[in-house]
Amino acid sequence: MDSMRKDEGFELPDGLIAAVPAEPRDSSRLFVYEAASGRIRFGRFADLSAYLPADSLLVLNDTKVVPARLKLNKRTGGKIEMLLLLNEWPGGSSPIAALSDRKAAVGDVLSIGDDPGTPMGAGSTGAPAGYEKRGFEVVGQDKNVFYLKPLFNPASIHETLLKHGSTPVPKYIKGMRLGEAELRQRYQAIFAANPSSVAAPTASLHFTEGVFKSLEERGIQTARISLHVGLGTFAPVTEEDMRKGELHKERYSIPAGALRAIQDAKAQARPVVAVGTTTVRALESAALRGVLSGARKATATAASASLDGETNIFIKPPFDFKAVDILITNFHLPGSSLMMLVQAFLEYKGSPKRLAELYEIAIAERFRFYSFGDAMLIL
Repeated sequence: MDSMRKDEGFELPDGLIAAVPAEPRDSSRLFVYEAASGRIRFGRFADLSAYLPADSLLVLNDTKVVPARLKLNKRTGGKIEMLLLLNEWPGGSSPIAALSDRKAAVGDVLSIGDDPGTPMGAGSTGAPAGYEKRGFEVVGQDKNVFYLKPLFNPASIHETLLKHGSTPVPKYIKGMRLGEAELRQRYQAIFAANPSSVAAPTASLHFTEGVFKSLEERGIQTARISLHVGLGTFAPVTEEDMRKGELHKERYSIPAGALRAIQDAKAQARPVVAVGTTTVRALESAALRGVLSGARKATATAASASLDGETNIFIKPPFDFKAVDILITNFHLPGSSLMMLVQAFLEYKGSPKRLAELYEIAIAERFRFYSFGDAMLIL
């Protein structure tokens, strides 16, 4: 574990942590690395299509970030901030897991704003009949994770967060100069569609309509899947993670059309390009289920069914990649599982350089790091 952390560590000047995304999005820089030869080139994301094989299939994660950070009030008058982990929530009446910025206790009732109401059907307290209190009851705790029961119709949780929540931009981004309205646009892919994530799949942030047009002009096919991103993606790897060989769980879905496109690309030996480590997690999890290897069977099930599931896959060296041939990714936090995944991909590709060496070059060339930073293409 210590050697892996040393290999994946680096020192980053504060000035290279991107505080705002590039504008336009595709003006971000692109570190292009040919893993087999060790060749390095520097370009712009707008020119992505020029670096990819013309017969590639580009797979993107279309999950959508929700404004899941909520400021709440205790009955005592104290304030508390909760980050609702909607990526883990199955919906319905199940409690919602959340992280808190301070102590809470089972039984606490936390209200949104100055809402004086009560839960529907809870009795007479002067609230109008049928009034729904916008708040939560803490109904469980597991270490630093609290479980919240909505005191309103859970079906309206997204509406509630859109009205009262804020975008969960990572805390390491200092000096944030974007307001909430801008963040909801900029910390989001332009093709984001399925709201559940509490962090952005950041490799997706560089795409513009111009990039998609250039991909189409070169005949590069695209497909979209969903993996709902949680905070565990960015957390440092622990000794327990290494011992168990598993990570946090994330839900994913590969629609039938995307699944057919990926199966066909693998059968035809065409390169599959994963946009981001979250896409890698979904695709390699699907491959472990045996649905991406070899030619696609022409069955009714294969032709019509999507593939849904949860994954706790921990991709670290050594790893035999079954689905992904090319990777687009950002520059990640030291000690994270994301760095281990990218290092595993480099080793699988026979790279003469380690990821830490590539990051040292990127730092010397003043590439911008982390969520709003620049991108790397590994061929």
